[in-house]
Amino acid sequence: MTRRNQTVISQFFLLGLPIPPEHQQLYYALLLFMYLTTVLGNLIIIILILLDSHLHTPMYLFLSNLSFADLCFSSVTMPKLLQNMQSKVPSIPYAGCLAQIYFFLYFGDLGNFLLVAMAYDRYVAICFPLHYMSIMSPRLCVSLVLLSWVLTTFHAMLHTLLMARLSFCEDNVIPHYFCDMSTLLKVACSDTHDNELAIFILGGPIVVLPFLLIIVSYARIVSSIFKVPSFQGIRKAFSTCGSHLSVVSLFYGTVIGLYLCPSANNTYVKETIMSLMYTMVTPMLNPFIYSLRNRDIKDALEKIMCKRQIPSFL
Repeated sequence: MTRRNQTVISQFFLLGLPIPPEHQQLYYALLLFMYLTTVLGNLIIIILILLDSHLHTPMYLFLSNLSFADLCFSSVTMPKLLQNMQSKVPSIPYAGCLAQIYFFLYFGDLGNFLLVAMAYDRYVAICFPLHYMSIMSPRLCVSLVLLSWVLTTFHAMLHTLLMARLSFCEDNVIPHYFCDMSTLLKVACSDTHDNELAIFILGGPIVVLPFLLIIVSYARIVSSIFKVPSFQGIRKAFSTCGSHLSVVSLFYGTVIGLYLCPSANNTYVKETIMSLMYTMVTPMLNPFIYSLRNRDIKDALEKIMCKRQIPSFL
């Protein structure tokens, strides 16, 4: 009978955000605004890069894929959170929970690998400007993007299949606003050794190694910048690196702190806030940090707006 109670779980109940009931509508409006801003900002970047031939370069190829990954990454958790905030019974089906885990890992890993590709692109552009076009050939860029998509598929599928093998008790309440893998392992009734081993073994290659590669790339960039005699060149290079590194630090800092270096002092509120930072805040800020301050993006936006306005005067 116990075994049966562990395997017939049809849904999980999500505790959601630690918000007082009287502030529920205010936070709902705020989160809805943030999500719509994320979707709109990333869609604008993708559309501009597709329409403007001047943006068909390696950097913007990676950026368009990153914008798509950010849009999907945020969409994995936020619509369900917003729905549950308006529901009297905030729940998610068992199959939906596994699907959320898969796509959460998939688009999170995809953004992770694309950040490495973007760091390498900046490294080549600043350290080897004369050989940039030969090194960052279309074949290499497409290969890096395809490799990112393929690697994320295997990683996400492995963890999802391992999660599907677990049994869960009748107490199927998840103290989170989405089906977070580490949180779900805490409410499992069966042995989670294989899951924890997979997280430990793959955590390095998937999270830590890309982070170290980004740090090494920017260390080389900084070293090269100081060799540039032009103050304008130094300022421009630091501006490009600073915006990228700020998002990298925000994303990796929360992910490494939450998953690879968990603390016994991490409370439900603290973990929720850290999760919101990389599932909601980072994807929302990326279009502004990477692109909307970029001259090429502004020029592309102005050209498209002018083309739409010209027929109205004819």
